[in-house]
Amino acid sequence: MQTSDLKNLNVAIVGAGYAGAAAAKALSLLGADVNVYEQANQIREVGAGIGLRPSTMDRFRQWGVFDAIAKVSSPSDYFEILTATGDPIMKEAWPEIDTFGAKTHLIHRGDFIDALVGVLPEGMVRLGHKLETIEDQGDRSVLTFVNGTTVEADLVVGADGIKSVVRQQLFSDKGPVFSGEHAYRVVISADDAYGMCVDDNLRMYIGRGTKVYFLPLRHRNQVSFDITALCPDSTWAPQVTRDDLLATVKGFDERIANITRDLDMDAVNVRAVYDIDPVDTWHSDSVVLVGDAAHSMLHHQGQGANSAILDAGALADALAQADSVKEALVRYQATRKPVTDELQRISRQGWSEDEVDDVFPGQRPASQQPQA
Repeated sequence: MQTSDLKNLNVAIVGAGYAGAAAAKALSLLGADVNVYEQANQIREVGAGIGLRPSTMDRFRQWGVFDAIAKVSSPSDYFEILTATGDPIMKEAWPEIDTFGAKTHLIHRGDFIDALVGVLPEGMVRLGHKLETIEDQGDRSVLTFVNGTTVEADLVVGADGIKSVVRQQLFSDKGPVFSGEHAYRVVISADDAYGMCVDDNLRMYIGRGTKVYFLPLRHRNQVSFDITALCPDSTWAPQVTRDDLLATVKGFDERIANITRDLDMDAVNVRAVYDIDPVDTWHSDSVVLVGDAAHSMLHHQGQGANSAILDAGALADALAQADSVKEALVRYQATRKPVTDELQRISRQGWSEDEVDDVFPGQRPASQQPQA
């Protein structure tokens, strides 16, 4: 699109998470008039650590925010997969390092969203705006929020997550899909890690029906400690006890059991794990989905946040290259959907058939059905 057209483009982004904040940065750099509408009254990201891949860091370099992200993260050279007792299975350098000339950076989710939102112009993010309805009028759309505010925009970017109102009202009424897993996540001091925090590299320990992710955040002197276990309880925020957690790591390295035993249970983020089935169409002529709203996926590949950032970059590229918003959204989906469809598929292959059958005899959850 011509520079003058982009400067006259009014963009409304629904959601100020990773995808929304990244899209806001990328589209504002094109010169578009961007406003972000976030339902929460304050931006707060719960959870633990994630890894930002080299391609993601390259996007941040293009947008001029690399230093802001690097300041609150630790560069990592490789990841390692081990048995429950610590015997090595595989050790590999992070992919893309040679291609993009940047390392994977390990970062706390809260620091990540703070850094992203922190580089947006003051006033761009409007809190307390929970989307109620969206009306697609072809070349424009109208948003109505629960607080009574109505907004018209040339382009609406649905970045409102796995329970996306934009997706469910315009593109797919299918809800989230239970994976048959629970995730227990907490950040602890490196001093309480029983000597396991030795460098800046991710390690995953695999037992039967349980995986333990050990992600150092040494710039914080902390460790992100994540237990993912098969479980039939689909309650969105289940109640678990310390004994429940200890049962999931039975047979693991004693240091992992000790870390689990010492956890402050009030600090542990507990959730059932969900994704969504692939969505056939991500866009109309004036509305588009990005991030989890388009392709929420299980965390086994560590690609949720990375995909959101790459979506934002691809959307900005498409708008800059196409002759119209309509053409740009077609290009964007053609670029990103094949990639994320495959990541969604692979991410559902996190367990062996025997492990799943142990927990779900004769009644596998949908996301654990054999994939074509």
